[in-house]
Amino acid sequence: MTRSHIVIVGAGFGGLSAATHLAGADVDVTVIDRRNYHLFQPLLYQVATAGLSPAQIASPIRAILRRAANVRVILGKVTSVDNRRRTVIVEGGTLEEREIAYDYLVLATGARHSYFGRDEWEGVAPGLKKIDDATGIRRRILTAFETAEAAQSAESRRQFLTFVVIGGGPTGVEMAGAIAELARVALRHDFRNIDPREARVVLVEAGPRLLAAFSPRLSEAARQSLEKLGVEVRLGARVSQCDAEGVMIGTERLRSATIIWGAGVAASSAARWLGAEKDRNGRVMVGPDLSLPSHPEIFCIGDTAHALHTDGKPLPGLAPVAKQQGAYVAKVLCARIAGRAAPKPFHYRGWGTMATIGRRAAVADFGWVKIDGTLAWLLWGLVHVSFLIGFRNRIVVMLDWLWSYVTFQSGARLITGPGSH
Repeated sequence: MTRSHIVIVGAGFGGLSAATHLAGADVDVTVIDRRNYHLFQPLLYQVATAGLSPAQIASPIRAILRRAANVRVILGKVTSVDNRRRTVIVEGGTLEEREIAYDYLVLATGARHSYFGRDEWEGVAPGLKKIDDATGIRRRILTAFETAEAAQSAESRRQFLTFVVIGGGPTGVEMAGAIAELARVALRHDFRNIDPREARVVLVEAGPRLLAAFSPRLSEAARQSLEKLGVEVRLGARVSQCDAEGVMIGTERLRSATIIWGAGVAASSAARWLGAEKDRNGRVMVGPDLSLPSHPEIFCIGDTAHALHTDGKPLPGLAPVAKQQGAYVAKVLCARIAGRAAPKPFHYRGWGTMATIGRRAAVADFGWVKIDGTLAWLLWGLVHVSFLIGFRNRIVVMLDWLWSYVTFQSGARLITGPGSH
C-alpha cells in the first residue's frame, strides 16, 4: 500500500509547524512555497527601518527541513485547487504548470494587504508582508533623508522629512516608533544640511485608540511612549486620499514623500480556490478540527482560516496561533491515517500579546497581568529572539540589538533595489 500524501501550501509559521510535526511520520509530505525561505514576520519592520538585515530574520526552508526524510520542498506558486480531483496547480518560475495530487491538503497561505477597496493606493503607500516590502520601504525612508539633504527649498525639505504611517495596530505602532528612533538617534550626526531630528512622523488611526486588541491602559501607554519619541498620533482620523504628494486626513492636506500602510490585511485566495464559505476578510470558515465541513481532507490554518476561540470570537492572526494550529493539524492527520480516535477540537492556548514602541518602551498583555515600559521591552526582545529559527540568527540578532543599544547606531542603512545607484 502507498503511503498517504499530504500537501502543505505555505511555509510560514503554520505550514512549517505542520511540516516539522509530520517529520518522521508514516506519510509523505510535500511543502510548496513561492519563496525558498521562512520569514519571521514580527521583526520585518526592523528590516524596513534599517535595524536588521533580511538574512537575520529568514532561513532557507530546505535547511530547516533537511533532516525530515519524508518531507520534500517545491519552489512554486499555487494558482488553484481542484478539490474534486484532489490536486493543486503549481507554477514554478519558467517551468510549465503542473498538477500535484494529494490525499490531504493543508492551506497555510497567509494574508496580504487590504486597502479597503482603494487598491490604487498600494503604489504610494506600501504595506509590510515580505522581505521585498521591507527593503522597498527602507529604500524609501533612507532616500527621503538623502533627498531632503539635497533639497533647495524649505517646503521640499519638509515634505521629504514628513513620514505618514496609516494604521494604529502593532505594525503601525512599531513602524512609527522605529522611524522616529532612526531619525532622532541613528541618523542624528550623519547629515550636514538637515537635522534628522526635525523629521515629522505622523501615525493615523481611524479608531478611538491605538492597539485596539490591548487593554485601554496599555493603549494609552503606547500613545504616550510614541509621543515621547516625537510621533504625532492622530486618533479618530481617516485618510480619504493618498497619492505621491501626500495624504488627506479629513479635510487636512498633509504633504509627505513617504507613506506606509499598516491599516488592514485580507486573506489569500484560498477561499476562491476552494469555493468555500469565507468571512469579510476572505478567511475560510473551518470546523472545530480546522477542516472544511464539506471536505474533511482539506485543512486551513493561520491567516487563511476563520477559526473560533472558546469565547466564540475569531482567533487573531498571530504567529503563536498559526504554530499551534499547524501542530494540531499534524496530530489530527496522524490520528486519521492510523485509524485512531480524533483529537479534541482545536483550543488555542494564548500566552499574551506584545508590541514594542521604541528604545526601552513596549506593552505586554498577558491577561492576568499587563505591563509596559522597560520590563515589557526586555520580555518582548526575549520572546522574539526565542521564536527565531536557528541558533545563529538568535545570536546575531541579540548582538545586533546590543550593539545598537550601546552605540545608538543602526547597522543596515543600505539603499538597495530598483532606483538605487
